[in-house]
Amino acid sequence: MKIIAAHEHSAAADDASLLRLPNDADPLEVPLDGIRRIDLVFPKFTDGRAYSQAFLLRRRRGFAGEIRATGDVLIDQLVQMARTGFSVAVLREGVDAADAQRQFDRFGAFYQGDAVHVQPHFKEAETA
Repeated sequence: MKIIAAHEHSAAADDASLLRLPNDADPLEVPLDGIRRIDLVFPKFTDGRAYSQAFLLRRRRGFAGEIRATGDVLIDQLVQMARTGFSVAVLREGVDAADAQRQFDRFGAFYQGDAVHVQPHFKEAETA
């Protein structure tokens, strides 16, 4: 997962390849033709609807473009964001990217499959 600071995040209003999906939108019903990036918003860290949206976009819709987490993004959420299908996280102001990267260093692998690595660990090991 790529981690970027809030000041590096841009959302061009006239970019037709960018979709900002509201939390109450159904990701199974939005048209994805020509979309390369989808911004999903965490209005506050306790609102987890964007996790479900990312998972549905990756697994059910097969969206292969960038899914970006924006809003109230905390470093302790990053690993779960990556597992549910996010490819980029925009850290809120004042959060150190080095601290965020340590989350991924702590949790390097998982036994279960997820949105990105569908096969469980033991199945991947069998085919390797």
